[in-house]
Amino acid sequence: MAAAARRLICPSANLVDGHRAFRFDVTNSQGQTQAALALRYQGRVYAYLNACRHIPVELDWQQDGNVFDISGQYLVCSMHGAIYRPDNGVCAGGPCRGQKLVSLPVHEEDGQVWLNVIEE
Repeated sequence: MAAAARRLICPSANLVDGHRAFRFDVTNSQGQTQAALALRYQGRVYAYLNACRHIPVELDWQQDGNVFDISGQYLVCSMHGAIYRPDNGVCAGGPCRGQKLVSLPVHEEDGQVWLNVIEE
C-alpha cells in the first residue's frame, strides 16, 4: 500500500511573490531525475516541472530560477517566449497556447515548502 509523505523543498522565505523561483529535482515513475520549480504568486506557493510545453527545455535557460516576466504576473520560457499563468500553469501566449505546465503537489507548513510525495 502506498503511503503519503513529504519532502522538504526550501524555506518559505526563499520564495518572494513574483520573483525568482526555487529550483529542485524530482524523480519520475521511471526513476529519472527532472528539474522542477517552486514559486510564490499572489501569496500562494506553486510548483511545476521545469519544462516548456512547446519543446521540453527548462524555462530558466540560465538555471537561475528567473522565470517571471518583468511585471511578476507571468512565467516566461527564456528559449521560446511561451507565457504561462503562475497560478495554474496554463499557456497564455506563444507556441503552446492552451497547454499547461505539469504541476506538482506542494504545501507550506511551519515556514517550509514541502513536496507531497507518494511512497510505495
